[in-house]
Amino acid sequence: MKTAALALTGIATLLCAAPALAQDAAPATPPAAHADHQHADFQSGRFHVRVDGPENPIGDIILIPGLSSSPEVWDGLTDALKDRYRIHRIHVQGFAGALAEANATGWVATPVAADLARYIRQQHLDKPVVIGHSMGGSIGMMLAARHPNLVGKLMVVDMIPFMGVMFGGGAATPQSVAPVADAIAEGMRNQETWAASATGSINGMINTEAARAGPIQDALTTDPNVAASAMRELITTDLRPELARITAPTEVLYIAFDRPGMTPEMTDGIYAASFANLPGVTLKRIDDSAHFIMLDQPARFLSEVNAFLQ
Repeated sequence: MKTAALALTGIATLLCAAPALAQDAAPATPPAAHADHQHADFQSGRFHVRVDGPENPIGDIILIPGLSSSPEVWDGLTDALKDRYRIHRIHVQGFAGALAEANATGWVATPVAADLARYIRQQHLDKPVVIGHSMGGSIGMMLAARHPNLVGKLMVVDMIPFMGVMFGGGAATPQSVAPVADAIAEGMRNQETWAASATGSINGMINTEAARAGPIQDALTTDPNVAASAMRELITTDLRPELARITAPTEVLYIAFDRPGMTPEMTDGIYAASFANLPGVTLKRIDDSAHFIMLDQPARFLSEVNAFLQ
């Protein structure tokens, strides 16, 4: 599928436009090469974890970035909270310079969520707050629904529980959107095509020009096969039936879909319908922002997170 065929807006564009590994990009860096930050003592072929915070934190927060993103997208939030909380930033293998390891084949989000449950248990974390952006939001929903006793609170940043509706409408099913997901994944594996789209894609995800360089580099150093597999999984995974299992207080921050003929109120309706199976969920639209809310509206985002942590 050509890039032009993916010229949708809203979540579909923001995620499907994630570029593949550029042929002239820097080689992937194994976690052991990170000398400027501390990693948790945890063995997984799905992700590694960067840890920041005081010796006696008032709580733990797990931050999960989106498709092709690195832990650096959370730098601002981490700096603001690490004096009080212990921050666990997930780096998914295959994304942003990390070797693919176990994510080289098969699904990505589902096994990452499963290993996150193991991480919480092995690290003896007491009901951590989980905040996930985009694909990270999907992983957070999987974790909270499938292991409800492990999550204290959940914040989902600009993600709906079934991306398939962006391609197949309200009647979409995982089966009906599978051909579209296959075509998108195949296109993402074309290095030349997707590397060329990197800058334009990130420009559409981040309004703040000064904040784009890092995410662009993250995308250029992402393994295209891992990104493609993850995208196909997201499009064909319907988490709506699982939402009722989530017991953690949940808040969803989102932006208005920028599609011809759509109003912000229509986006509100889509989110309300998407999360109808989760009683008590709080839905908040953040205006004047693109997909990376934490980069476009850092002060507003920090304010929302601080209020959520209370």
